[in-house]
This record gives sequence, C-alpha cells and structure tokens, in this order.
Amino acid sequence: MNLENFIQIEPNCWAVRLKEEGGGLGGGKEGANLPVRFYADKELLAAMDEKVKEQIINVSQLPGLKGYAFAMPDAHWGYGFPIGGVAAYDPEEGGIISAGGVGFDISCGIRCLKTDLTVEDIFPYAKELSDLLFRNIPAGVGAEGNITLNEAELDEIMLNGAHYATSKGYGTKEDILYIEDSGKVSGADPSMVSISAKRRQKSEMGTLGSGNHYLEVQAVKQIFDENIAGVFGLKEKQIVISIHCGSRGLGHQVGTDYLITLAKAAAKYGINLPDRELACAPIKSVEGGMYLGAMNAAINVALCNRQMLTQLTRDAFEKIFPKAAIKTLFDVSHNTCKAEKHTVNGKELLLYVHRKGATRAFGPFHPSLPDLFKETGQPVIIGGSMGTGSYVLAGTKESEERSFSSASHGAGRAMSRNQALKLWKGREVIDELKEKGIIIRSRSMRGVAEEAPDAYKNVDAVAEATEKARLAKRVCYLSPVICIKG
Repeated sequence: MNLENFIQIEPNCWAVRLKEEGGGLGGGKEGANLPVRFYADKELLAAMDEKVKEQIINVSQLPGLKGYAFAMPDAHWGYGFPIGGVAAYDPEEGGIISAGGVGFDISCGIRCLKTDLTVEDIFPYAKELSDLLFRNIPAGVGAEGNITLNEAELDEIMLNGAHYATSKGYGTKEDILYIEDSGKVSGADPSMVSISAKRRQKSEMGTLGSGNHYLEVQAVKQIFDENIAGVFGLKEKQIVISIHCGSRGLGHQVGTDYLITLAKAAAKYGINLPDRELACAPIKSVEGGMYLGAMNAAINVALCNRQMLTQLTRDAFEKIFPKAAIKTLFDVSHNTCKAEKHTVNGKELLLYVHRKGATRAFGPFHPSLPDLFKETGQPVIIGGSMGTGSYVLAGTKESEERSFSSASHGAGRAMSRNQALKLWKGREVIDELKEKGIIIRSRSMRGVAEEAPDAYKNVDAVAEATEKARLAKRVCYLSPVICIKG
C-alpha cells in the first residue's frame, strides 16, 4: 500500500489519510473521523494489498461499531473482512454479526503442547517420530479418521466441545484448564447446523485438514522474557508441539450456509452493505441468533477436534518416549466472534468481538484466565509457515484498550496460493527444508508448494510489530523440527 495514504499516529499504529476536499468517507479531515487503525511497521504496512485498506474501511461502516476496526500486523485480503481484521459491535446499538468477520474455518486455532523432552532427545528418533505422527494424524482435503460419529454424538460435541473428548479418553481434565473458554462455549445450538454440515463432519473428528493447517514439532530456540517463559514452563532446547486446525467440514459448511441467510437479513433490516461479502444481521435479530447458535456449535467442534488430536499426538510420542510428559500450554482460536465485556470511554459494555485471523490476547488479571496466567496474561501463539518458526507471546494489559484484547495470529500470506504454485514445486521445498534439518511429511506436493515458507510474511517482523504495538509481548521463538501437513 502507498504510505502516503496513511497518518502515523504513534510507532506501529496508523490511520487512513483522507483528502480535505469534500471530506471523503467519514467526512473528516486527515482521517480523523474514520474509525480505522492499522497496527504494523512501515515495511509490513507497505507490503499489504490495497484491498486490505478497502476491506477494513468497509468493516468500520457496519452498524453498531464501537471504537475502531483494526488491521493486525499480519493482515491480508480475505472474504469480507481482511484476514487479521478485528471489530467489535454493540447489540444495544443495532450491532451486527457477520459470517465474513468470522471466516469459513470457524474457530481455526492453535493448541500448543509443552513436553519434558529436548532437541537432543528427539534428534536420533526424528525420522521414526515423523513416520508415527504421519500415520497417527489423518491430514489432507476431506481426510477422514478412525472416529466415526452418529448424529447424537455429534450434537453432544457441538454442545460440550473438548469436554466430550476428555469424557471419551482423549486427554485429561487438566487439558481443559488451559483451553480458551475452558474447553466449550455457551450458546451453541446444533439445530441451527444444517444436515449437510453434520454429514461432512461425521468422519472428520480427529483430523488435521489441509491448506495452512499443520502439526509441528518445534524446539524453543530463543527466550525473550525469562520470567514469563518460566511461568509458562518453557526453556531453551525444549520440545513443544503446535497443532493448527479448526472445525473442518462442519465449520466451512456453516459459513457457506449462512452467507445466504445473512445476506437476506441485511436487506430485510435495511443494512447498507458496502460489500456483499459483509452479509450480516443485527445480533439481536432472529437470523443473528441463528448464526450465533451455529457458529458456537462449530467452535465447540474445533475445540473437541484439537483435543482429540492432542491425544493422538501423545499416543504417537508414547511409542518412542513412553515416559514423556506432554501437557497443554494453551489452546486459542483465531476465527471467532465472542461476546465479551470491554470498557469503551469509561463504560463497560457487552460487545461482540469479531476476530478473523486474529487471536484473543487477554492481559494480566483478566477474570477468565486460569490462575497460572493471572500475572502474565494469556499465551498468544503466532504460527509461522513451515520452515520459518513460530512465536509464543503473552497478552498485555494495554491490548484491552488498543484492540479489544486482540493480537496477530500468524505470519499472514504474502502471496496467493496460485502465485506460490508458479514459483515452487512441493518436492523442491521438502528437499530444501530437509537440508536445514526440518522434516516435512505431506500427502500433497501441491499443498506443500502452496505453503512454501516464502509465500508468507516475515514472522519475525510480525511478532516484533505485535510487541511494539503493545498488543502482546514476545516470550519465545520456536524453531520447526518436524512438520505434518495436509
């Protein structure tokens, strides 16, 4: 994007510049009245597509917005909302809920597991471990696992999330303590989920999916904050595992189904859509309630799915390291709309916070955090592309005021999948990463090429910009060892 179209408010925070003549959108001078903010350094902002600016401005024009519509440092073009977009709406002022503000992969997120193993422990068995994980973790487009559910069981998952998984022996009650929303969200309504969505999910529980989803064995390479890392139970050379996936076919179908419903609702309630991809309904409307019920059901499916994958991962590790301790550090989603209390202009309000490709980042002493994180803030996971590494951060107190307690979720794409296919071949990517000591296992060479490391933004720059914007504080950098891809 052209930096001349922006005003720097403070380091790593930008407003959109409007021409004085005629006022432009928002009617203000120099962007003063346009409720949009970008968090990024100059290089990340300049590299964003112009479509990101257009989309976040459109988001800011929807009814009931409180504060600003935000673009995170990893923002890039998406459907309706940009990926890396955050916006909060007040139901008491006609605030809306939009499927485009949640995304098709509802509750896509990252489960981070910490182990008592080190790089030295893993190294002699890396090939064997990668084989076991590849066999144990079903991955790929439409991948099905060994868990087959009837309709009643799937309804139970939609209501109880990760609690269903632990009740069936997938993990422990201790895992639940370290999952966002304690492993399940309220307000789920399985009756609002279509038969076709349920049918797609029947055999997809405990599967990884495709695209940018992965299971990655990682090593703690660098510590930025010794105190917080100590509380999190992380130290250099330690092995951790990140599981990145979502609600699979059910979530995608819910997103597809409700685009039509919400588009009709927008017309019904006289909502002027700046972009038809922002189809939405008032939160307090019948249609808004229907989508909320279906979306929350999909969130619970995702939480249960990651819990099942956690146990499948433990099972694979146990065959080589029978005494290894593998515990959940944290599980946080980055494609949701959540009802949360936030303070705006000194008044506490219940707002519906859309985070699309953005991670919740509650700071210290937030009442919803487990005791372990009371003084540190919650863990925030910024996932990188295979071969580039990831970051663990901690939410800050300032992020409440600055972004409704939201932060970056990943490196963010720098180019489309089609562009990536023109530049890389899957086998070449795998061979190059093998030379760096990183094992890639995938059922799709096309998928590997689409996810080539250089197809993404610089994750180091994204993490640093996130910290400098005071959205979350860097705790440690994670270097990939084994990556299982769809």
